Amino acid sequence: MSKIRVALIEDDDLTRVSLKTALQPHQEIEWVGEAINGSKGLQLLQTIQPDIAIVDIGLPDIDGIELTKQFKDSQTANETQTKILILTLHDTEEEILAAFCAGADSYCMKDTSTELLLEALKATQEGNCWIDPAIARVVLSQAKKARSVQNYLSNSPIIGNNALTERELEVLQLIVDGASNADISEKLFITLGTVKTHVRKILNKLSADDRTQAAVRAIRSGLVR
Repeated sequence: MSKIRVALIEDDDLTRVSLKTALQPHQEIEWVGEAINGSKGLQLLQTIQPDIAIVDIGLPDIDGIELTKQFKDSQTANETQTKILILTLHDTEEEILAAFCAGADSYCMKDTSTELLLEALKATQEGNCWIDPAIARVVLSQAKKARSVQNYLSNSPIIGNNALTERELEVLQLIVDGASNADISEKLFITLGTVKTHVRKILNKLSADDRTQAAVRAIRSGLVR
C-alpha cells in the first residue's frame, strides 16, 4: 500500500506539532513538509506537490481559501493533482462554501479526533469529498431554512426535471459522508459497477464535474439530510 504524502500549512506552532505527532506514527502517512503562512505554503505545494495538503483557513498574508484557489488554478492537467483538506475552527456556512468553491476537496474541524482525521485523509486520497459531520449539519440546517427538499427536487435550476431517484439520493448521501465507491457498494449491497453508474448519473443531473462539486451542490441545496 502506497503512503499518503501529506503537507501541512498552519501558522499555530502548537497545532503543527500536535498534528505531526499524531499522524507521523501511522504507516500510511508520509509527512513531507510544513509551512507557517500562505505565501510559503503556496511555494511549498508548488515545489513538492504532496498528495494532500492540510490547510488552515486563518493563515497570515494569504488565507487558506485564497491559497486553495491560487494553487488549484496553477495546477495543470498533466500534473499529479494535490488535494486540499481544510482544517479549521471556522464552521460558518459562508466560509465552508467559499472553501469548496475555491477548490477544496474536504473540510475538517480542528477539534476532530486523530481517527476521523485519518479517515478524512484516506477518503480524500481516494478522490472522495470528506465533510466533518458537524459542518454538514451546519450547512444543511441553513439550506433547509431556505427551501424544502421537495421544492428543490421539483424546481431546482441545477437539475430541473431530472430529479434524482431514491437510490441516487442514497448514493449522494454516502458521497457527502466521504464514502468511496467500494464503501457504497458494501453499504447498499450493490455491485461496484452499479455504484459507478449511479455516480455518473448523479454528476450528470447535478451538472457537476466531480464528486466534490456534486457534494457541495447537494449540501447547498438540501438534497441530503
